Amino acid sequence: MGTGFCNTYKQFLAVRALFGIAMGGLYGNVAAMALEDCPQKARGIISGMLQQGYAFGYLLATVFARAFVNTTPHGWRPLYWFGSAVPVLIIIFRLFLGETDAYNERVRIRESGDNIGKTFVKEGKIALKKHWTLLIYMVLLMAGFNFMSHGSQDLYPTMLTNQYNFSPNAVTVTQVVANLGAITGGTTIGYLSQTFGRRFSIIVVCILGGALLYPYSFVSNERIMAAAFFEQFCVQGAWGVIPIHLMELSPGSLRAFVVGTSYQLGNLASSASSTIEATIGEKFPLPPKIEANGKKVPRDEYGKVICIFMACVFVYVILLTLLGPERRGRSLDAADDEDLAEAAGPDAVEKARHGAIREGSDSDEAKVGGEFNARRDSQ
Repeated sequence: MGTGFCNTYKQFLAVRALFGIAMGGLYGNVAAMALEDCPQKARGIISGMLQQGYAFGYLLATVFARAFVNTTPHGWRPLYWFGSAVPVLIIIFRLFLGETDAYNERVRIRESGDNIGKTFVKEGKIALKKHWTLLIYMVLLMAGFNFMSHGSQDLYPTMLTNQYNFSPNAVTVTQVVANLGAITGGTTIGYLSQTFGRRFSIIVVCILGGALLYPYSFVSNERIMAAAFFEQFCVQGAWGVIPIHLMELSPGSLRAFVVGTSYQLGNLASSASSTIEATIGEKFPLPPKIEANGKKVPRDEYGKVICIFMACVFVYVILLTLLGPERRGRSLDAADDEDLAEAAGPDAVEKARHGAIREGSDSDEAKVGGEFNARRDSQ
């Protein structure tokens, strides 16, 4: 909402920075909530569906941008005013959801130890000491993935308009088709990763995505829509594996933090992708475009730039994925977390299972008391 009322660039930067802080805290928590209690056989498809909320949101943003931007006397501002209503719906939806069983189980185990605060801090220290190399790997991997999505998407509308003279409506349709491909790819490849493996699925779709780069960036007529569909099928197909892949790799005690932080640090690293592409594009100038009023508009060969840039990104992601670990099927239950058991003490897990929860517990399951635990033990 506030962005729509900014009148200077400094105001815009300040508001967007605050927005980024709030937005940045969502991804890790959302991934944990969606996948911690997910049945193991459904992890892949749920991961793909979760991640393609991004593509579906991008699709809606494309349509609404065409509907609201420069169609009223307020210019671009109505898009932000309209977008401010969406979080209200999400807040209402989240208010009706409880915590996950995995989270409640972890709280019970912490409460069964000597001091819940000390246990939590000790968990973090143990996780960082034992898994710091893995955390660095995840940040590097997410940098590659964010370069992959931003590198293939950010300058694509500019390429269609500036290089291939697409009309605003044609650009919108192409973007919608591309995001339909993204939604299809993310869900499909996420599902297949449950059978064929996380790394194998990522590597295969990256190879296919690389093979499709030429038509994606050099076809200059409406047939480019087909290339856009399948290219984003591959890009977001690889992304569809990421939520569950990161969840399975992350140490349990820092799962939401690690998933969210690695994603956002990767996003930070890739934020310069459009600037990099635009700078490279200046090395490949095209004849200027002459508008109806006689004004000359400079043009660059963004198709070639996107093709070269994305080829490098695909190679980087393939190599990093090939060299990295995979823990498909790993238990996400707190009872199976060795770091938590080490931090809370050897008897904490058994105490939690048998209802030895400290008085005044805040966990959802603790409120149910001995009846819940007795039912669980009987099973």
